[in-house]
Amino acid sequence: MTGDLVIRGGSAADGASCDVTIAAGRIASPAAAAPGAGVLDATGLTVLPGWLDLQVNGVAGIDLTLEPERLWEAAAALATYGVTAFLPTVITSAPQARERALAALRDGPPAGWAGAMPLGLHFEGPMIAEERKGAHPARWLRAPAPEIVDGWRRQAGVAMVTIAPELPGALEVISALVAAGVVVSIGHTTAGSDLVLAALDRGARMVTHLGNAMPPVLARDPGPAGVALGDARVTAGVIADGHHLHRASLAAYASALGPERLLAVTDCTAALGLPDGPARLGDQHVVVAGGTVRLADGTLAGSGAALAQCLRELRAATGWSLSDVAATCTRTAADLIDDRARGRLEVGARGDVTLVDEKLDVVATVVGGRVVHHTDGGMG
Repeated sequence: MTGDLVIRGGSAADGASCDVTIAAGRIASPAAAAPGAGVLDATGLTVLPGWLDLQVNGVAGIDLTLEPERLWEAAAALATYGVTAFLPTVITSAPQARERALAALRDGPPAGWAGAMPLGLHFEGPMIAEERKGAHPARWLRAPAPEIVDGWRRQAGVAMVTIAPELPGALEVISALVAAGVVVSIGHTTAGSDLVLAALDRGARMVTHLGNAMPPVLARDPGPAGVALGDARVTAGVIADGHHLHRASLAAYASALGPERLLAVTDCTAALGLPDGPARLGDQHVVVAGGTVRLADGTLAGSGAALAQCLRELRAATGWSLSDVAATCTRTAADLIDDRARGRLEVGARGDVTLVDEKLDVVATVVGGRVVHHTDGGMG
């Protein structure tokens, strides 16, 4: 799964020349290149740390809640969009869906597989508020309880859980998850500011898709969004697909959060890579049209966006440098999940690299020193 590779002729996000040597799957000094190492010509391209997406419901017609056994197939498809690592996301569903997803992750990839690495699962639900469930099916919602999260540990494959802190028993469950090494995110919630702050005091560290499936910011009760914008403990997931947020909202969020706390996520579904028409989100039918994914009643149901689209929208809304824009799905994402071997181009870091052109279109994806995607197969 790992290899030796030299990337030559590219530019860093700040425009400086950037050659990268990868030895045994890790970024190394130029002298460490093995004889006969592959060479990837990056002339005219920008060399970025490999992109991470921490909210992926599906891709290429594969829904990870409905068909978790296709995890590794989805992971291979994600690499074509510049993603080198991700959190497969299982929405509110029958318990068996979560069990099957954990089994697929535990079983590992098939022989000869290459693609984006799943870093653990994101369980978005079932412990969320019915009033803010969005596209989550109401029949599978559950009140927080110790038996639901029994066995949900980082070491067992659960990396993140989205929960509504106002539900009875939620604060105790948050404490248990944090103790088990799980990143707890506040989302699909009606919580007022005091309960959001109580969840942060218990160790919650994130807000799921800021501004969506939560109350608006009010002067005397800023709620989840207002607290997230002002509290340095919070990293906020943001869907900058051009549909979930008005560009002015995106600009305001970015101004408050900065690239250190703004986490770019796609919330992409099986619709990513599909033409307009019917698709699935879990056990529900959705319709893909004009770049959106919606239930029959018009409710947004995830996105059909790739990370490149989100980064372009973020750059247009903020005027941020490419370094700052890229940080939102590299260093910021890696630091949130305590995986500091990813998200940076430093000696000793994993050899995960995303190469883009001047439009931020993905040209090549490198995972552990192995070229897993190239638009023209271009190895030198």
